[in-house]
Amino acid sequence: MNNEYFKQIEHCEDATQIELSSVVANLNFDARGLVPVVTQDADSKEVLMLAWMNEAALFKTLSSGMVTYWSRSRNQLWEKGLTSGHTQELVSLSIDCDGDALLCMVNQKGAACHTYRRSCFYLKVDSKAQTVNVVGSHGVTTDEI
Repeated sequence: MNNEYFKQIEHCEDATQIELSSVVANLNFDARGLVPVVTQDADSKEVLMLAWMNEAALFKTLSSGMVTYWSRSRNQLWEKGLTSGHTQELVSLSIDCDGDALLCMVNQKGAACHTYRRSCFYLKVDSKAQTVNVVGSHGVTTDEI
């Protein structure tokens, strides 16, 4: 983990420009070479999903404008929506303060979740009732699948 690199950035003035390759080289990828990515709808600000990127997925996302992740289950790059049509067009990408998480703001077409729900976060905890409630319909018609 390269905390010193990101601590130096904390002191930068607004509008300071830093070489992308330098920042990426100092990202805090885990032992598998992955960094978590929170994906959020650019308009509604709804959190859609949490996924992972490696360096190749990050650069493919930036070059294509379509969000690409690393699939841990398939052990390969995964361009969101390539087979389903439920794509994520990148609006902006941000890096958190210590370089160990990314935030993608996207234009989501269709569902973000493999359950065909708009968001993967459809299980809402009710701490008072000590229950978990399923909320949000599948949100996508079979015509869109």
